[in-house]
Amino acid sequence: MSENFTKEINGLKIDPQIFSFPFACKCNGECCNYGVYTDKKEAEMILSIQDKVKTMMDDSQSLDVSAWFEAPEEDEDFDSGVAVGTQIINGKCTFLDKNGLCSLQKLAYSENQHPWKYKPLYCILFPLTVWNGALTVDDEHIDRLKHCNKFPVSNATMVDYCKDELIHFLGEKGYTELIEYKNEYFESIKEGVNK
Repeated sequence: MSENFTKEINGLKIDPQIFSFPFACKCNGECCNYGVYTDKKEAEMILSIQDKVKTMMDDSQSLDVSAWFEAPEEDEDFDSGVAVGTQIINGKCTFLDKNGLCSLQKLAYSENQHPWKYKPLYCILFPLTVWNGALTVDDEHIDRLKHCNKFPVSNATMVDYCKDELIHFLGEKGYTELIEYKNEYFESIKEGVNK
């Protein structure tokens, strides 16, 4: 993660690395193989709809809700200040089915809701993450993956690839501000090169 932070949007520092880090993915849920993080409130919401979630699960997943989450731990990057990891069951996130589909997202689709209605923000944002108060590249997670972003990469960067996710996270105004900052950032580099 870069430490060159000169911009904040919605109280969040912006790592300029997201403007140039190329990204493309065709891995069918590989990023979920190591489990994911949820905010404590997201985990509580998922447990509150456990009966509906179970209907979306297959025989590779556990219906035992006590096996779904790890112990909570303090983490200031989560809204509640508490992160809760999902357990790994059969080599993947407890909510990932054998076809690489998220049970939480399948539930939202089955209810004709937005696909991210029940998904943790951590999942929505990947390959981006919030780390030490900054929106940045989740390069630590990417480096563990065998296929995701490991093939000839397109010209898309994190910001291009994650447009909808960034609008969801930052709002339309925040996303517009992010793109303005991207343009300013590259202009400043261009001016520095031409000096």
